[in-house]
Amino acid sequence: MTKPALKICCVKSLEEALLALNAGADLIGLVSEMPNGPGVISLAEISEIIRALPAETKTVLLTSKTTANEIVAQQKQTLAWGVQVVGHISFGGVSKRRTLLPEVTIIRVVHVADAATVDIASSYFETVDYLLLDSGSPLAKPKSLGGTGHVHDWNISRQICELSPVPVLLAGGIHVGNLLDACAEVTPSGIDLCSGLRTNDSLDPDKVAAFISVLDQLDDNSQPGVRE
Repeated sequence: MTKPALKICCVKSLEEALLALNAGADLIGLVSEMPNGPGVISLAEISEIIRALPAETKTVLLTSKTTANEIVAQQKQTLAWGVQVVGHISFGGVSKRRTLLPEVTIIRVVHVADAATVDIASSYFETVDYLLLDSGSPLAKPKSLGGTGHVHDWNISRQICELSPVPVLLAGGIHVGNLLDACAEVTPSGIDLCSGLRTNDSLDPDKVAAFISVLDQLDDNSQPGVRE
């Protein structure tokens, strides 16, 4: 199995972004306004970070906006390589966003709750570039749209990975201690990390290094979850 891509999320500064990139992150997640959760910074700060990074950096703007026009406006302000939509948006809205942002990578978050999540994820297959499976409760009060640090049902996530024609990123409570098990059980295309790499709300270089060391055990000649 190919080593999963790594998305380091909740990046709050240029220094954190460079730390993540230098460590080997494939995607950098930058969180705009959310109802709750870690890593939130302003659109102006996100724009500054993106403009200071190498042009080829795959930066991802996380947005809780729920209309295509709002999401497009945020992307045009920040010039992010990709947009990760974490809140509810209608099927028509997803299609419109794709039309308005034809060159921008679209990542759709699906909050894994129960067996019905498989059908929800399937409804996005034709309109997005990636799915991201996370823990959360978007219909709760208050909403929880990610960054919970909680593991969800990986059996459901595996079903979605097996069905999906687009790459699937796995998030939700993944850390150095359960990474190999997550890859073995779910076989995702990539891993998304936030709370598992942070200490006192800062990206922790020691945690990043430890995680990368375990991730490097997965390559084309090994099976995920099998410790050498």
